[in-house]
Amino acid sequence: MSDVLDFMRNHIERYLATDGEDGHMMNGSPCLVLTTTGKKSGEPRQVAVIYGRYNDSFVVVASKGGSDSAPAWFLNLQANPDANIQVLADKYTVKMRVAEGDERQQLWEMMAEIYPEYNEYQKMTSRKIPVVVLDPV
Repeated sequence: MSDVLDFMRNHIERYLATDGEDGHMMNGSPCLVLTTTGKKSGEPRQVAVIYGRYNDSFVVVASKGGSDSAPAWFLNLQANPDANIQVLADKYTVKMRVAEGDERQQLWEMMAEIYPEYNEYQKMTSRKIPVVVLDPV
């Protein structure tokens, strides 16, 4: 597990140090850096996640690799939907909402085009993987 954490920490450090020049594209998919507030600690927590654009908003998928549990960043956003993101050199304050219904389906399809593994992840779990919209405020 520490290898994954070390990889993520190094990826975020490179991304932030280079304004995304190193790290915006990861394995062929665009990434942003999401900063949430830890629901227990109250401390800032950062994660790099694959994203797509939807009008003026950003879309991310709370897949956790097809796990039956949600990623920590999603639980943090449920507790406090206000967050910050960095996309390349651009920084935004955002508010999270979970897409539902037709919007969710449209955004799921968009994100599965960006990262086809999401379809496999959904098959691996009985939970409906949340599609998260990050609306700039």
